[in-house]
Amino acid sequence: MRTVENYEAIRRAYFIDKLSIRAIHKQLGYDRGTIRKAIVHAAPMPYTLERPREAPVIGPYKQRIAELLKESKQQKRKQRYTAHRIFELLRGEGYTGSEGAVHNHVSRERRKDEYKEKYIPLEFDPGQDGQVDWGEAEVILAGERVTVQFFTLRLNYSKARFVMAFPFQKQEAFFEGHNQAFRFFGGIPRRLTYDNLKTAVYKILAGRNRQEQESFKKFRSYYLFESNYCNPAQGHEKGGVENDVGYVQRNFMTPLLRANSYEELNAMLWKACQENLHRRVRGQRPSVFDLLADERSWFLPLPGELFPACVSSPVKPNGYSQVDLDTNRYSVPVEHGNDQLVLRAYPFQVEIILGNQVIAAHARCFGREQDVLDPLHYLSLLEQRPGAFEHAKPLRYWRKYWPKDYDRLLEALRTRLPEGRGVKEFIAVLKLHREHPADQVEQAVHAALELGAASLDGVRLCLRQLQHTQPQLPMLETERFASLAAFGNQPVNLQQYDRLVAK
Repeated sequence: MRTVENYEAIRRAYFIDKLSIRAIHKQLGYDRGTIRKAIVHAAPMPYTLERPREAPVIGPYKQRIAELLKESKQQKRKQRYTAHRIFELLRGEGYTGSEGAVHNHVSRERRKDEYKEKYIPLEFDPGQDGQVDWGEAEVILAGERVTVQFFTLRLNYSKARFVMAFPFQKQEAFFEGHNQAFRFFGGIPRRLTYDNLKTAVYKILAGRNRQEQESFKKFRSYYLFESNYCNPAQGHEKGGVENDVGYVQRNFMTPLLRANSYEELNAMLWKACQENLHRRVRGQRPSVFDLLADERSWFLPLPGELFPACVSSPVKPNGYSQVDLDTNRYSVPVEHGNDQLVLRAYPFQVEIILGNQVIAAHARCFGREQDVLDPLHYLSLLEQRPGAFEHAKPLRYWRKYWPKDYDRLLEALRTRLPEGRGVKEFIAVLKLHREHPADQVEQAVHAALELGAASLDGVRLCLRQLQHTQPQLPMLETERFASLAAFGNQPVNLQQYDRLVAK
């Protein structure tokens, strides 16, 4: 094999020493063909095949492979032929060669069809543009390995990024992701670019026109930013945030994050986003943190309140005073069991509204066909039907966690007031939770038991004493007053009682 050094020696002999091809052949020993090539080229040319190598085994099947690859292009990405699947099909048609030969030929054919997209370097003005996308990652949540969806918003000028995790990509999560991103950045970029995601786009029209969701129009009108959409299947038009999805998966979510709740998980991601602001982007001297500080003056201002990130729907309670959401049922107070209500579904909370009043609030359940019950909602009905106390599902769950003093109080009331009257009075004690903090009611029950006042009146009295404690007066310093030194220590004069009786 000839090297660059060989060619250099030949070229020096020919051009510097003025030797002929014949003399170079005799002196250096190279054949005349090599000498002629070195005179023309400064280095050996790469080897190229003059004609294709013979392939007696796979050759008859090359046309069949070309047909399968052409068919594969018409199929969905996840259903296209792999090289292994093509090998299996060929083997069924009589192919006797190796699988490696099929893999190599398929790779060469696919490289011929590859077209590497070309892009133009872009530059953005401060405060003007941002990009939004969704990604997913695995985390350990409450001890279980689960897949979470994460919302990410990237600013095109400063390259600052915000990430927030949700159990789904529903519209309420989409809105809440924006809310928290705007709060994190301290303002609103004037234009945001999206894929054609269903939470914003109802229908794709000709060109760049879109029929947007009515709820998204309200959201955009509230914050007054402009929306921009990529062409279908052209995610590279917002390539910055597309890269951010992979960046978050590799840097924020690896190793797997461990948290007990979404609240704790998002606190970890918020901190990671803050720390990430101190990086520097290639070609920029200021940090992302400094660029974001400059960018804030160009943002649209944040309104006084964030947009309510919820989806509202009218609901009517069923016979068990429950309303439905995503196959789960949430309780409402039995007093409103016949009212027409409104359910507001937030990403992590559910509220049930009557008029302008929130009559019930629950943590949102992400399971299926679950009952989410607040025992306080059923106490009024239990007062009327104390016989159902032992089997009432809401109370059974509560009894697993309430203080042991509650069981002591219930037993004392049942002993003193038989025939269900003790249970009714105990339910009246539980109703105190509607108007007072749980820890105060628990302290009042304990204090009443210690005083031997195991009754509704006893608990109320102790509760009032907890809420209206008398300030403790300081002790009088008798040492400073000689006339009071003997006060409280003088002997008892029993003759005073004789005088009282005599009168």
